[in-house]
Amino acid sequence: MGLQLPPLSLYIHIPWCIQKCPYCDFNSHAVKQGIPEQEYIAHLLADLDQDLKLVAGRTVSSIFIGGGTPSVFSANGIGQILQGVKKRLACSATMEVTMEANPGTVEAERFAGYVAAGVTRFSIGVQSFQSAQLKALGRIHDCNEAIRAAELAAALPLQSFNLDLMHGLPQQDIAGALADLSQAIDLAPPHLSWYQLTIEPNTAFASRPPVLPADDTLWDIQQQGLALLQHHGYQQYEISAYAKPGHQCQHNLNYWRYGDYLGIGCGAHGKITLPGRNTILRTVKIKHPKGYMDISRGYLDSKEQVLAEDRPFEFFMNRFRLLEPCPQADFTAYTGLPVSSIQLAIDNAVRQQLLHSTEQHWQITDKGARYLNDLLTLFID
Repeated sequence: MGLQLPPLSLYIHIPWCIQKCPYCDFNSHAVKQGIPEQEYIAHLLADLDQDLKLVAGRTVSSIFIGGGTPSVFSANGIGQILQGVKKRLACSATMEVTMEANPGTVEAERFAGYVAAGVTRFSIGVQSFQSAQLKALGRIHDCNEAIRAAELAAALPLQSFNLDLMHGLPQQDIAGALADLSQAIDLAPPHLSWYQLTIEPNTAFASRPPVLPADDTLWDIQQQGLALLQHHGYQQYEISAYAKPGHQCQHNLNYWRYGDYLGIGCGAHGKITLPGRNTILRTVKIKHPKGYMDISRGYLDSKEQVLAEDRPFEFFMNRFRLLEPCPQADFTAYTGLPVSSIQLAIDNAVRQQLLHSTEQHWQITDKGARYLNDLLTLFID
């Protein structure tokens, strides 16, 4: 059974930030002696040139510029990147171009320039509106700067913008978490990413763990916050993503629907389908900026094929983060496997009330969302 081509996206990684946050496990590096903006842009586009053979003739439906903190780059630099991409790849006329940005004063003042350069959507890393929490999280902006950044984004001709907000912060109570969420809602972003702080390995918080709220408090925050979001017209469409109708993040939807994406830049990951060879490739680029920009080396750190026996777990690990029904036809189209190959796991999931199943769709239940890991283990070969 052959593979079909899913939609294609492009992820661009800019690895620098002003300061490394203690909870962050992303590939980011604090600025020490300036940013080699022009040099890095040249390498990004050369990296893309090397990947073009994997996606010949395909159209890009979305771009996501992540980091690090991409807003440490100038508007001119972001424009050069997007112009370079559009010279090399066919791009949809309605292409969503998301850029992560800090709400600090310097970055926010550049917002209009980023829009002129081709950005259509911002994702603004607010995390909290409370000074003590911002300090605990290592953030360098304050509450007023966060509010101002959201107001600037709302006034610009964007397709949408997102506020990125955490809960379950050190020693946070229910009132504090809901106050943060209420402040975010008052700013009327079309999209909210609202998720619980987790302690990740190899972070400053992992070596010096803060005191986090008890599980009962975390549950109450989640339930009361969900009710608040629904009351204000936000629809939960992914485990930690909420949007007004028509404002779901198209790039992330493609990712969770097991779409394809090229990844360029330090440590960027990619997933590409090669239907003629019945192959799904996963690529990872060299992680450290110094190594990535070493002209004596290529940009690729590793490349591997996704084996047929691993595709069901991979597919559902992505798809079941979404609350929408999953067409059974997508499983066959994007994994190349018949539904019969996973029928036993589906039956077990339905029996455990983790999944609804119809003749054409599967859909995760509320219980399945709470016990997502248990659901996914059913699909490990």
